[in-house]
This record gives sequence, structure tokens and C-alpha cells, in this order.
Amino acid sequence: MREIVHLQAGQCGNQIGATFWEVISDEHGIDPTGTYHGDSDLQLERSNVYYNEATGGKYVPGAVLVDLEPGTMGSVRSGRFGQIFRPDNFVFIQSARPSRSCSSASRSSSQPCSGARPSCTGTRARAWMRWSSLRPRAT
Repeated sequence: MREIVHLQAGQCGNQIGATFWEVISDEHGIDPTGTYHGDSDLQLERSNVYYNEATGGKYVPGAVLVDLEPGTMGSVRSGRFGQIFRPDNFVFIQSARPSRSCSSASRSSSQPCSGARPSCTGTRARAWMRWSSLRPRAT
């Protein structure tokens, strides 16, 4: 089984990511509060690839949302699916270097994963991965 931790960075990444989670949630029958309302067992069969099941049967995206300015994060939070994300996975960075909270959020999101293997697309994402030292740890 594969688990995915979705890293959204910057204004563009967070806007695309917000739409991504709306589409994935719709495909899996998960509403904006994280509750399953689907009509097929197939919808839940692979939901653990994208979501972690929290208390009360709520599904929470395995996502870390990062930005340098609070405006984009605020629009994601107030958006249709803003309630579905863990509050501690919103990381606001006030300097040019990603903070420890960014690495911490990434690690905590990847803890439930059985075989974390970071994968990135784009130059900025690869640069962040080099800095963050988010590598699979031997267990």
C-alpha cells in the first residue's frame, strides 16, 4: 500500500492543491468536513492513500500547506474544503529559509506512512527537499 503526503507550497501550489483536494474528496465521497458520504465501498478502498482516518470517522488529508504570506493560507482555510485540513499542517514561513515547523509538519504527516519516499516535481520543490532532509529513516 502506498501513502501520499501532499506538499503544497506558495500561492500557486496552494490554489492548485485546494482544487486537487476538492476533486479527490469528491471522488472518494468525502464531504468538506471530512465525513464519508459515498455510495460505494470502492470509494473507501484506497482512501488511506490520500487520507488519514482521525477520531470520529473523519478523513484528514495527508497534506502540508506552506506559504510566505498569510493571504493564500487564509483563502484555503476559508474555502469550501478548508475545514478538512489539520490546523498544524498550515505552515507560514516568515523568512527565506523554510522553518523547522515545515519539516516538523512534513514528518508528522508522513509518520503513518509505511514506506515514506519523498518525491517532488519542480525546481523549488526539489530545493526544499534538499534543505529539509526529509528522507526515509531506517526502522
